[in-house]
Amino acid sequence: MAAGRQIAAKLAPKYRYENCAVVALSDGAVLVGAEIAKALHCVLTMLLTEDIKLPGELNALAVIDQDGKFTYNNMFSTGQLEAFAGEYHGFIEQEKRVKIHNMNKLLGGGGLITRDLLYGHNVILVSDGLNSALSLDAAVAYLKPIRIEKTIIATPTASVPAVDRMHLLADEIVCLDVIENFMSVSHYYENNKMPSHEKIVQTIKDIVLAWQ
Repeated sequence: MAAGRQIAAKLAPKYRYENCAVVALSDGAVLVGAEIAKALHCVLTMLLTEDIKLPGELNALAVIDQDGKFTYNNMFSTGQLEAFAGEYHGFIEQEKRVKIHNMNKLLGGGGLITRDLLYGHNVILVSDGLNSALSLDAAVAYLKPIRIEKTIIATPTASVPAVDRMHLLADEIVCLDVIENFMSVSHYYENNKMPSHEKIVQTIKDIVLAWQ
């Protein structure tokens, strides 16, 4: 993927001979992250997350990761979150169970994140495009107990609010294009055909064979 190669070219001079690990934040991000991992000769893995949305809301209330860690969307105020948590408690708990079940089915495919791969490394969090920073908040929360060298965020495109949040979360940022009126991630790709999740997992497993 061209965007991944562009990001890799920016990271390679500094990190080609450093201990790095690429963590993709979605299936699409694996395609971007694979190009980075090839160039840096490092591991590629993926953190599974699922958005939790309330009925009638466009923006996700929160995100839950494969370990069950629940991260609220910081675009909502504390008062709003407390009101939602009270009014929709049963719905939220049910959604948590459904999302964890969905991720557990995918985890059987392998190729996904383990903390041992990240310890002592420069961790490159990769997205295929960020309208919000919610997936990044979830990833940073996952990384918090792990001693890592640096947190680097890499993405082809991002909205202005997402970039603002990145500056608070990361030691370093590589963003190819900051977009003021961000549309869907797919809008910025000519080819929107996504491989199956099984092929995505195989890409992760085969990354060492693809090192350049």
